Amino acid sequence: MRQLADNIWIFDGEKVTFLACPFTTRMTVVKLSDGGLWVHSPIKLNADLLSCLAGLGQVRYLIAPNHLHHLYLAEWQQVFPNALTFGTKEVIRKRPDLVFSASLNGEQEWPWAEEIAQEVFTGSRLMQETVFFHKPSRVLIVTDLIENFPGSDFNWWQRLLAGGAGILAPNGKTPIDWRLSFNKKQARVHLEHIKSWSPEKIVLAHGDIIENNGAEFLKRSFAWLGA
Repeated sequence: MRQLADNIWIFDGEKVTFLACPFTTRMTVVKLSDGGLWVHSPIKLNADLLSCLAGLGQVRYLIAPNHLHHLYLAEWQQVFPNALTFGTKEVIRKRPDLVFSASLNGEQEWPWAEEIAQEVFTGSRLMQETVFFHKPSRVLIVTDLIENFPGSDFNWWQRLLAGGAGILAPNGKTPIDWRLSFNKKQARVHLEHIKSWSPEKIVLAHGDIIENNGAEFLKRSFAWLGA
């Protein structure tokens, strides 16, 4: 566990294999003003993690930001039966075995809205992702929309694959297959909204965190969208 700013922590989980490469996993936890915990992209539970969470507060919201980040939701729902789960319409369709309180694609008064803003990044036939912004700390929270792996995570041929996909630090970005699938005009609308938040830090589910000058990194990582 690492505290990134006031009321926001990150937890690094075990690696999972994806496209023949080891992908690191990372969970972000925000403590809301009412004391409840907002948990983004839950990682695998263990005793140490449960102990840390107990010291922070009560788990109240579980967030599945896209249809790839759902692997551990079932065990979280079992351990925290009173927590409400939210996901994109794609992950809800993919996991009919899970109970979701609402789709992140919908319009409603989110219980965390005063502290956490959000934007559903659409325009691709492959995937959509909900991006979040913790207002007090100016921390942007993304999942797969930007990947920024250090080369040390991979062997030589995996580094070649990652380099070709454009996801190696310090110049990580959206993976190339996803980039090629976007309607750029539609994506630019979402990007402009996200840029208006002027994030200072960017938490990524996969790869190195952007510790400062987040707005500048955001601009570089989305240069593929054009002007």
